[in-house]
Amino acid sequence: MGLSDIAAGVEVTTRQRERGVASVDRTAAPLADRLAAHADDLPCGPGTAAELAEAYASGGSVGDAAEAVGVAPTTAAKCLHRLGFEGLTPLSPLQRDILADWLDARLSRTEALELTAVSEREFALAAYVATHDRLPEAAEAVESALSNGEDAMVAKRDALAATLPESG
Repeated sequence: MGLSDIAAGVEVTTRQRERGVASVDRTAAPLADRLAAHADDLPCGPGTAAELAEAYASGGSVGDAAEAVGVAPTTAAKCLHRLGFEGLTPLSPLQRDILADWLDARLSRTEALELTAVSEREFALAAYVATHDRLPEAAEAVESALSNGEDAMVAKRDALAATLPESG
């Protein structure tokens, strides 16, 4: 049996999404300047959002980052969510299903709060996360600004520069 026999009858029924070429923008502009275009969509100013992203990315909790920047933890979580950080909803998958039922008007808010067994603040944050999408361009700006901008090949070349003969 050859490949043509194995592949006989195989057909493509769906199309793959075109995702384009992955790239990281190494723009030298400060993160706050790059986030300024999204100021109306962020729960705090672009300068605060940039500081918050840097504080959170350094390894602290949302509360630590909020305290370092001087904003409420809920505002920090909302902002970080819009900037593309993952895992900022306080609800489990089952609780998110209950929240979705409330958002779709299949449950009252009182019922949803009771079934999720979370505080008003946690419920409000989860509703914000469920109803506000991430800002793709802002997330790319944050990723680019917080990524290690050093090119390994250039770093190696620079480290070995003294040992290489001059080209001329």
